[in-house]
Amino acid sequence: MAPGAVAVSYFLAQIVPVIPFALTTRVGVAEEDVQHWVSVLLAVYGAALLSASLCGYLADHTPSRRLPLLIGLFALLGSTLLLCLGRTLTLLIIGRLLQGLSAAIVWTVGLALLADTVGHDTIGQAMGYVSMSMSVAVLVAPLLGGVVYARAGYYSVFCMAFGLIVLDVVLRVVLVEKKIAKMWMPASQETSPPLPALEDEKPPGPSISSPPETTTLFALPRPDSVPPLTIFPTKRQLPPILTLLGSRRLLAALFCALIQSTLLTAWDAVLPLYVHRLFGWGSTGGGLIFLPLILPSFVAPLIGYWSDKRGPRIPTTLGFLLAVPFLVAMRAVNHGGIGQIVLLCALLACLGVALSMAMTPLLAEITYIINVKEKSHPGVFGRRGAYATAYGLFNTAFAGGMLVGPIWGGFVTQRSGWATMGWTLAILALVGAGVAALLIGGWVGRKGESGTKNVAIEERAHGQK
Repeated sequence: MAPGAVAVSYFLAQIVPVIPFALTTRVGVAEEDVQHWVSVLLAVYGAALLSASLCGYLADHTPSRRLPLLIGLFALLGSTLLLCLGRTLTLLIIGRLLQGLSAAIVWTVGLALLADTVGHDTIGQAMGYVSMSMSVAVLVAPLLGGVVYARAGYYSVFCMAFGLIVLDVVLRVVLVEKKIAKMWMPASQETSPPLPALEDEKPPGPSISSPPETTTLFALPRPDSVPPLTIFPTKRQLPPILTLLGSRRLLAALFCALIQSTLLTAWDAVLPLYVHRLFGWGSTGGGLIFLPLILPSFVAPLIGYWSDKRGPRIPTTLGFLLAVPFLVAMRAVNHGGIGQIVLLCALLACLGVALSMAMTPLLAEITYIINVKEKSHPGVFGRRGAYATAYGLFNTAFAGGMLVGPIWGGFVTQRSGWATMGWTLAILALVGAGVAALLIGGWVGRKGESGTKNVAIEERAHGQK
């Protein structure tokens, strides 16, 4: 999962500090219209990413995760080529649409692959590492994009992206999925171990009634070691996507993901231009200013571990609440000077910690919900499961934020100013905190709320949908 997410995240962040300057030098957009078209191009990507729910449904009906991952990476390659060569707004918009489609596939299928592979009791920590790896890409990409653009020109920026995509394609080709690997494992490694003999008994020797065990690939397990069968209902079931959308807990997670994405991506359309106007920074500075916002994401594995042990409600709620004062305080950054640069970086770093606290538990919450449903209603999602479908819905919600965020940040700043953008985003963060406190991890007040422990008992006892 991580390499695919890194490739997509790297390329997305790499072009953020480059777009404003490329629009004027390559496309010929007037200086006063740059903010408008930057917001449009970022929002177009979010609109294409809305296809993630469909990608998730299709991925759950393919025999392997490898094929859709490769399709997504080749779509990313095509979008990179269009953005590299395009000299009109039409080609740039098409390139961003194709880029959003590729990200929908790679992120959705990659998260489902991770959920297939990692143990359920450590899924939060695993999602933390994914979040951290994506943050590394977002951390390094604007710096490299801005510096390389300033030193070596426009095409050199895209050469780095092409190299990373090719490397990721190679890694997808050599990928061996867990369920494929099980097909080649000896039966003795897949079946339950034989029951231990009583203290006053000796292990029985070979006899007619007790044949010797075999180690062949297709060996039949002993009757007393056969695991209980999962009974799939024979009556007609609802499609997994409708079953998932009937869960209050999932809807709350999707809504919080939309809010978190909006709070994060609103800065993409504003920061490079704002620091250019306030401090006179170019593309390099426009890339470097994202470092304070992304660096705190390295604590994501610790937040994921916290979520696994104590549940996702508290870190998610605290994350949204902590974001409020820092968003309001952004109004204090309103003129040039070293002091203002330090203040902006400090506020962005604190905001980065808050948004990381909100995001990592939400990624793990999707797996928690699937596990609850499967344990309380075995076979509810059929034999193929619903991890890709669920993460497709999650990425669709996240894409909604990527659509709303740049429009919110860009147009509110353009019409009402930087300070207004800050306090309106603070109100949105308060809404996210309220929803998280009530519904993330289960309805508030229910006993036994936990990320991974006793989820089936919790589901039956509380009657959560």
